[in-house]
Amino acid sequence: MAERIGMDTDELLAVLGAWKAQGKIRRVGAMVNHFRLGMGGGAMVVWQVESERIEEVGRLFAGFKAVSHAYQRPARENWPYNLYTMVHGSDAGDLEQTVRRMQESCGATNYRVLGTEQELKKAPPTYVTGGDKGSV
Repeated sequence: MAERIGMDTDELLAVLGAWKAQGKIRRVGAMVNHFRLGMGGGAMVVWQVESERIEEVGRLFAGFKAVSHAYQRPARENWPYNLYTMVHGSDAGDLEQTVRRMQESCGATNYRVLGTEQELKKAPPTYVTGGDKGSV
């Protein structure tokens, strides 16, 4: 990334560190196109987990290699799911096997697999450069 914007790596890391300290950014991460990586079996899997176990189960799920996201959301009247996981696999069978292992690991019985039909938005960030190196 530093080379792409014409900066030394250490200089860029210093700028990013300063921005983090100032609260301008929280983190820097890669945007991965799972389909291009051969992981076309991805799905959002939502789980109904007892509130007293949500952190335990969330950490357990986050430890699965095939899980890229695990986070809590409030359950709603007609939507009892409170733990969301993004699970990836090379195909539907691979995904199904991972979900089964996840279910067995925590004992959750109420979950839904929400398959990806179309990715609607995933765009790389746009960088605006200013007059000084601190405004990349």
